[in-house]
Amino acid sequence: MASALTDKLTRLVKEMRGQARITESNVTDMLREVRMALLEADVALPVVRDFIARVKEKALGQEVLGSLKPGQTLVSIVNRELAATMGEGVADINLAAQPPAVILMAGLQGAGKTTTTAKLAKHLIEKRKKKVLTVSGDVYRPAAIEQLKTVTAQAGAEWFPSSSAQKPHDIAVAALDYAKKHYFDVLLVDTAGRLAIDEALMQEIKDLHATLNPVETLFVVDAMQGQDAINTAKAFKEALPLTGIILTKLDGDSRGGAALSVRQITGAPIKFAGVSEKIDGLEVFDAERHAGRILGMGDIVALVEQVTAGVDIAAAQKLAAKVKSGDGFDLNDFLSQIQQMKQMGGLSSLMDKLPSQLTAKAGAVDMDKAEKDIKRKEGIIQSMTPLERRKPELIKATRKKRIANGAGVQVQEVNRLLKEFEQMQDMMKKMKGGGLMKMMKKMGGMKGMGGMPKMPF
Repeated sequence: MASALTDKLTRLVKEMRGQARITESNVTDMLREVRMALLEADVALPVVRDFIARVKEKALGQEVLGSLKPGQTLVSIVNRELAATMGEGVADINLAAQPPAVILMAGLQGAGKTTTTAKLAKHLIEKRKKKVLTVSGDVYRPAAIEQLKTVTAQAGAEWFPSSSAQKPHDIAVAALDYAKKHYFDVLLVDTAGRLAIDEALMQEIKDLHATLNPVETLFVVDAMQGQDAINTAKAFKEALPLTGIILTKLDGDSRGGAALSVRQITGAPIKFAGVSEKIDGLEVFDAERHAGRILGMGDIVALVEQVTAGVDIAAAQKLAAKVKSGDGFDLNDFLSQIQQMKQMGGLSSLMDKLPSQLTAKAGAVDMDKAEKDIKRKEGIIQSMTPLERRKPELIKATRKKRIANGAGVQVQEVNRLLKEFEQMQDMMKKMKGGGLMKMMKKMGGMKGMGGMPKMPF
């Protein structure tokens, strides 16, 4: 996420923290670097100018010059102003209306509107306990209507049918009437997009807005668009009273400029961020936490939330009981650990939320290779019989060959997995009862973990 911007600002943060004394000269030098980093990340020039001016005003005031730790204070100012640029705190979705509360989704074609509509439906069902209906007004792309039907089913919401033979206005009226009669809490309306701004698009969405009188008009924008996102945001702001923004594809190789620009350009708060292609890959946007990520400080709160949501508590308790009692840790448990890692979003998603100094200590890990390695291990174990998973000692040469063929790997890969499993099994045996503390003492207390066996991920 915004890796280029994060790398540059993380390096600057380290330099700033090391400053024993803040002068006008080194503040100017630092801000020049920040300015270049923001411009290279496609942040709009007016936004960059305003940001730099605010940081400079505070940095050259008593707030920093009179501080005992000026470098750290300077970092906190940059962090605070980054958050202010993107909006303060969290802006929740507004459902304070006579049901059904109508939410209108606007944006260009390709921004991810249709998928985001379903993601938002899932969020409202799970987090707000709402009964949700979706409808597509995109009569120009029949595939978009079918796509919404498919992703709505995945989200657990209900879909209102529409067709390319209908007019968007008529679809909207019929869907609203259906939502009222069937006591839906929320009606999500996916609108047509274009590859570029045009008068017909804007007039159509204005008419829909007038017909539906939505409680929320959300602008869906691709975070990878860069400066184009700013121009699009301006056009939609002039046409519609936007109440919020959803940034999509923040998990992509974006420069991060859109996240820092659209809030100030439109005046509307960023309410959600798309962080993966999965149906649950939508996060409530928190400006302060996002600023921390950009500065390489990580987002531990989001990490905890992600792990908590992805962990099967019953399975974790079962494994803990096994370790405590000394019962056999088998390949089913090993597979369960791998699958729980996948449920938590995978390695790259978890690493993205860690502070940069921790990820740097992990070394230059090839995340794609690590993710493939996890999938390969899962495939190998799933190619085994239930008996082989319970009793790995039965797996000899002939069985290894059969397992390797079933998983599409070499026999050496099966041997490697079994060796890693044996190491982990030994560690679990040592943890029995109070064995964990004894083991830690032998390894030199809590200081070094170098003697630990290799984990499956």
